[in-house]
Amino acid sequence: MEQNLTFKGLTMLMAFFLSLGAIAQDKKIEIELGPDEIGENQAFTITVSIHNDRLKGYNEFPDIDGFIKRGTSSSSRTNIVNGQISSTQSITMTYAPTKQGTFKLYPFKMVVNGKSVSSPGQTIKVGPPVQVSRRRQDPFNNFFNRDPFDDFFGRNEPSEFVDIKEDAFLALTTSKDEVYVGEGFTATLSFYVSASNRAPLQFYELGKQLSGILKDVRPGNCWEENFNIENINDETVIINNKRYSQYKLYQGTFYPLNTEAIKFPSVGLKMIKYKVAKNPSFFGQNRKEDFKTFNSKPRTVRVRELPPHPLKDVVAVGDYRLDEKITNPKLLTGNSFSYEFNIYGEGNISAINKPNVKEDKNFDFYDPNITQNINRKNSRVTGAKSFKYYGIPNEPGTYRLKDYFQWPFFNPKTRAYDTLASELVIKISGESKKNQSIRSTDLGSFYDRIEFQDNTLTNVGGFEWIKISANIFILTMLVLTAAIIFKK
Repeated sequence: MEQNLTFKGLTMLMAFFLSLGAIAQDKKIEIELGPDEIGENQAFTITVSIHNDRLKGYNEFPDIDGFIKRGTSSSSRTNIVNGQISSTQSITMTYAPTKQGTFKLYPFKMVVNGKSVSSPGQTIKVGPPVQVSRRRQDPFNNFFNRDPFDDFFGRNEPSEFVDIKEDAFLALTTSKDEVYVGEGFTATLSFYVSASNRAPLQFYELGKQLSGILKDVRPGNCWEENFNIENINDETVIINNKRYSQYKLYQGTFYPLNTEAIKFPSVGLKMIKYKVAKNPSFFGQNRKEDFKTFNSKPRTVRVRELPPHPLKDVVAVGDYRLDEKITNPKLLTGNSFSYEFNIYGEGNISAINKPNVKEDKNFDFYDPNITQNINRKNSRVTGAKSFKYYGIPNEPGTYRLKDYFQWPFFNPKTRAYDTLASELVIKISGESKKNQSIRSTDLGSFYDRIEFQDNTLTNVGGFEWIKISANIFILTMLVLTAAIIFKK
């Protein structure tokens, strides 16, 4: 009898270990999303489940616009069916809606146990708070007759709200602490929320507040290139080895016009901060609206004078390059041509002046057509300014255009002055036009009739007797008229 029991025990033990081998053959990772319609007082969840394996690691759950993360919870389950053992381990992130509306959970990927798992995402509709009627409590408060869900959903008693310490701050940062006159730096006003923050926060009348804040932030002694942030989205950044969501409220690049230090004062941003129910229930009011003002720290950017140079008061400041084009490097005297002097790079593109053009009798250059393109991206201002000249060569020969086109500037990266000069060489052939005094221009209708007039020479002395006779006749008429008047 004892031997039979021992044999049966060994058999069951062997079956148990064999079933463990079957587990490894059916490992699976899944992502399950919560319902697509919830009430404002309900929660949305994302659950990652690992079947027949142990949860060893996973990366961060996605952020959802209109929701805040309330934390994670885990669970595990083991089933034995017909001697087969299966297990499931889950981790769930709970999201609380901040307002009513329709929100988009975009497709995302998570790395779980070193493997990438995808989810198609979904649209989540948040409606008004859901009210659920519960049956009356037994008058004798019998444990077996009371609603078992009361402890989970809560009662209609007034809640006590507590203030949770926020892990967030407002900051104005600058890309540089010291610049030269005319050198650009970027100032960014952002609100930062830590990934571990548990205090519900929401922006309050942001447009109205920003209009007042920017009046204080913008320095008066600078040229501004505004990045014109229209949509405020979060961007993950790492500060002191800690993960934050950065919300850029304003960003602009400034170019100092003089050596006066640029001072950014402390500014305040009023935020909605919710107090949380001390004993939250699934249905009912779990938070209470309150306000808190976050203040940035003042900041100063020092401005240095440019090194000595005869043109230091007029040259542009930046990191620039030259791109040039010409219609044809081989030309005939008297035939017009076009030449483009394109300046591109990083700096105050609007402040770029046209290059210095040498004037002599070899060429006639006309004022250029000017176009510019400015790009504001990734906290930098770059672009190009193009000067398109039309010219007419007057003398044959070989010419270096750098003798005619030069553009000096100061490069703050090298801390030295530099000059953009043409590298093109053009060859002019044909007859000299230097000694031509009459140009092909319109001299008016008077000169247009010259070619139709008689050019025969005439002796004007033969007409003198006609003039004398005419004068005698006029004098005689005057005397006769006077006599007649006197006689009457």
